[in-house]
Parts: sequence; structure tokens; C-alpha cells
Amino acid sequence: MLTAVPSTHHRQSGVADDIDFEIKGQELQFVEIELDPGESAIAEAGAMVWKDASVGMTTVFGDGSGQKQGFMGALLGAGKRLVTGESLFTTVFTHNGHGKARVAFSAPVPGAILPLKLSDVGGRLICQKDSFLAAAKGVSLGIAFQQKIMTGLFGGEGFIMQKLEGDGWVFVQFGGMVVERTLQPGEELHVDTGCVAAFTDTVDFDLIQAGGIKSMLFAGEGVFFARLRGPGKVWIQSLPFARLAGRMMAAAGGAGPSRGEGSILGQFGDLIGGNN
Repeated sequence: MLTAVPSTHHRQSGVADDIDFEIKGQELQFVEIELDPGESAIAEAGAMVWKDASVGMTTVFGDGSGQKQGFMGALLGAGKRLVTGESLFTTVFTHNGHGKARVAFSAPVPGAILPLKLSDVGGRLICQKDSFLAAAKGVSLGIAFQQKIMTGLFGGEGFIMQKLEGDGWVFVQFGGMVVERTLQPGEELHVDTGCVAAFTDTVDFDLIQAGGIKSMLFAGEGVFFARLRGPGKVWIQSLPFARLAGRMMAAAGGAGPSRGEGSILGQFGDLIGGNN
């Protein structure tokens, strides 16, 4: 599990504000962002835990990166978020005073908050829906469509995933513990479809059959595995929220989903949304 990680980076020029931060907590983490005068961070609505009085709040369409393009640019950014099932709005937190000021954001589910500098991963990250928590202002939040029909139907996250672009810090939230793997060119990794948290856009994401008919029907691991082929980096989560929610529903007497997200005996509803 990620522990408190104070940043030690130096200020660099770029599109996004170069913020300082610290991640605190264990299973229920929050990220504390330190802002210099004039610096801003963006976050999902409702993610804030606390802020200093000198940090002002502004609600914007989309991620705020399209404001310079006028109303149509802002509307396009908001539309991208709506397609991924997110709110039309994000909140921008700007330090309007002197010295240092802080604002903190928490993850809504047990797991880990992962800090990533987009410039260190090629400027683009593909991740599961609902994973974005906060970022330095200037990071663009978009959508990534699965090009292959079968991958979109049974890939665990549906046809649409989140795409984060820019050169600044982003903070993404995943369930359980998070493992990072670096894949060499041609190297493959087989992962449960629901456990694929994020990957760089150089990684090829496809599906392979989990095994024979007996394995697909009764092993509880689903019909398909996600096949991730390098080069690039992959992040794997140990406890997808859909799996946790299914167990909670089952314990409460509801009709929770099966453990295998892609199991042929499980629920096939919400295929487009990825809740299979």
C-alpha cells in the first residue's frame, strides 16, 4: 500500500501548474496539495476534505483546460466527461493569498491514491472510469474508445475509458493495493479484466480466452483475460470496486454479481458501461 509520499521534485516550466503534494493514510487515503500563490488544482466535485481559507473555489465546465478556447472549448470538455459517466463540472481550487496554502482530497473507496507525473509516462495515461481524483490545473481529461468490439464488450471497463493528457501531476484512485509493472516490447501480461487499473498508451490492450469450457463456466475467473502487451507501464488493482460492491450486496441479501466480471454465468447487463 502506498504510504505518505512527500514530493521532492523541483519546479519546471510546462503547461500544468507544478504543485507539491503529500499522500496520507493507509486503506482510506487522502492527498494534501500545497499551492503557491496563483497555483491551482482541479478535482472531482465532492472530493475536497478541507482547505485553507485563502484557497478559493470555482466550478467550471469539464476540466477547465478548454476555457482558453471559449465557451465551445469548455462545452467540449464537459461533453467528454459526460460520456464517461462523470459530472459535467469539476472544481478549481486556486491559492489567492500569500505564502503557502493547502487543500486536501480523499478517495471515495478503500484503496490507494496513485500520484503520476504525466510527463514521465509519455504525456498520456489510459485508466478506468471514475479513477480520476485530482490534478494540477492544465491537465486534460478526455475519453479513450476501445477499438475492438470484443474488448469493449468484455474488457471490464466497457468501450469507454478515461484519458488523461498533459505534463503535470495527476492523482488517480484504485481499489485495494496497486502494483506497477513495466513491460518490455512484446512482453505479455494476463490480468483479470476488472483488475486493469491503468496503462500507458503504448501498451496494446486486448482479450484472450480464459481457458476451456469448464474453466469459463465454473472457475469464476470470467470468459476472458485482459492481455496487455508491451512496451509500456501497467497498473493493476487488487480489489475492483465492482467486485467489492457485489460482495457487499451478496452479504446484505441482494443479488450481487459473480466474482468473475466476465463470467458467462454472470450478469451481462451494462456491457457498454463496462459493468459486466
